[in-house]
Amino acid sequence: MQVPLKITARNTEISPAEEEAIQQRASKLEAIYGRLMSCRVAVEVPHRHRRSGASYTVRVDITVPGGELIVDRKPGDTLISAIQKAFAAAERKLRKFAARQRGEVKSHESPQPVAKVREIYPLGEYGFLGTPDGHTVYFDARSVVDGAFERLAVGAAVRFVQEEGEKGPQASTVIPVG
Repeated sequence: MQVPLKITARNTEISPAEEEAIQQRASKLEAIYGRLMSCRVAVEVPHRHRRSGASYTVRVDITVPGGELIVDRKPGDTLISAIQKAFAAAERKLRKFAARQRGEVKSHESPQPVAKVREIYPLGEYGFLGTPDGHTVYFDARSVVDGAFERLAVGAAVRFVQEEGEKGPQASTVIPVG
């Protein structure tokens, strides 16, 4: 971290064990994402109830390149459990942030594209699909689902899953339509 960890307490005292727990969890955040700029932790007891005692709120503010991640956990029964819950949420948020930066954001799969068999070579057990956008995609008999290669004909509609092969695009899965 570029700025040292800052821990503040409002309306309560933090024991050395609780402070150590916060420092350990902050170190774990830094291990998850090495470019943390700063981390601030605020522990607060909003109000004390006569019957239930203190209830703790923990807020974790993490500054990262390009923004700030804030986790504000509502009251927990003990300070240690409130710290654990707040930092668990901060870890999840930080992992999502790091994944977005790496470009690993989940995308909803689009339906498999439809193509037509453009060429088929039964002796070599391979063929080529023509996609609606004009591209040609190679496939072989092993990629056709349920061994339906023999039933394919030029002009037949298929759904396919495309991947990059050694010599260009190829279909890893070909499913005849209809």
